[in-house]
Amino acid sequence: MDQWTRVRRCAPAAVAALLALTSCTTSANGEANGRATAASGTPGAPGVHDPYFPELGNGGYDVTHYALTLDYDPKAHRLEATAEITARATQDLSAFNLDLHGMNVTSATVDGQKAVVSRAGDELTLTPRSGAGPTDGETFRTVVGYSGRPATITDADESEEGWLRTADGALALGEPLGSMAWFPGNHHPSDKASYDITVTVPKGLRAISNGELRSERTRGDRTAFAWHSGEPMAGYLATVAIGKFETRATRTPSGLPVFTAVDPAVAKGSAESIAGIPDIVEWGIKTFGPYPFSSAGAIVERDGDAGYALETQTKPVFPGPPSDGLLVHELAHQWFGNSVTPKSWRDMWLNEGFATYAQWLWDEDFANIPADRNFAEAFDNKANWAFPPAEPPSGADLFGDPVYGRGAMVLHKVREAVGDDAFFGIVRGWASTHRHSNASTDDFTAYVEKKSGKDLKALWDTWLYGKKKPATSR
Repeated sequence: MDQWTRVRRCAPAAVAALLALTSCTTSANGEANGRATAASGTPGAPGVHDPYFPELGNGGYDVTHYALTLDYDPKAHRLEATAEITARATQDLSAFNLDLHGMNVTSATVDGQKAVVSRAGDELTLTPRSGAGPTDGETFRTVVGYSGRPATITDADESEEGWLRTADGALALGEPLGSMAWFPGNHHPSDKASYDITVTVPKGLRAISNGELRSERTRGDRTAFAWHSGEPMAGYLATVAIGKFETRATRTPSGLPVFTAVDPAVAKGSAESIAGIPDIVEWGIKTFGPYPFSSAGAIVERDGDAGYALETQTKPVFPGPPSDGLLVHELAHQWFGNSVTPKSWRDMWLNEGFATYAQWLWDEDFANIPADRNFAEAFDNKANWAFPPAEPPSGADLFGDPVYGRGAMVLHKVREAVGDDAFFGIVRGWASTHRHSNASTDDFTAYVEKKSGKDLKALWDTWLYGKKKPATSR
């Protein structure tokens, strides 16, 4: 996410409202149900106890794959959908939860057998009717049918996520909570999975999503677009963009596929910057190591369709023509945030600090601006000292200045402490070691000290966890 186009986010009151419990119980076909047969095992936890969003995510299983089949009517603003979720149980389960905001559940099965469905706010609980739930280590398949008008979630700072209606279609954005507005799942970033997303829309519109386009088929007045993401992806990075896009398929100099989709209203103004994506990706490969996904690209909406840019996996979303700096920021996230994903939302500085520092490195290489100069400006910016980047006070502060600017400052201080050769080895090694997995701040500090052979406790205490601005930047 780009901090300069969005100051965020999610005050506790907004999150509380979003997760408020208004319980009701329905069967898979929407009718009142009786008590399910007593099942063996215990229910999976309704949340993973994230420090900012404790009810987000679910315990007792690990999702390996989502197959989402979406049919959207922009005029009626209605979504008819099915989610097929393949997961591995991590305990004997008598029941388990999925995160889903709004929408009407019309059917649910677990391994082909009907399940009892209950709703409590954004918690969807499924209990196998047979009484025999998945056992520890077992792979099981859940299919949920649902429909309705997917919600736009407005946060305390007036920024919007979830399912956003646009002039000619829709745009789905999910950081940090919005993905639950358009599909049920385990929506904490610690549970990553591969995805197949098929979207059917009126003929004449296009539906863009993550990964690679596998097929495009028109039947009558509807067209279905099938997208495949083979590498693991956190739910907040999934996207769907529906509209009258101009699309283009190219490749980087090393042969990586690049797919871009641009709203015609901003196509002319975006042409030059979008044409630079292959070169930025190649620069990223030289700087950060092998590109972690099987394709790259971008989605450029018209101004006002979204209030911010977001690093959606393989195809970042931009609200209008992006600058080179913004492209660098969101493409750097493909390594830092998308491939190496935070274990909890508290670790967000590992996403935004790296992406911001990538801009500083780009400035060094192409704008003759030393990183020292960007560091000095960040040091003098009072906003960067509002709180320690590794300890945002609340969910409302996850996208505050310290997470970006002071996060980048931490990396620059590491560079100064270990030298350029060791630093860039650490950056590439970090991206490689935790490729397609999750990592925490503690993982990072331990990795840096191990690879550098230095005790950097004073650096972490001052720049990563310190509450006061030091008297000098040295």
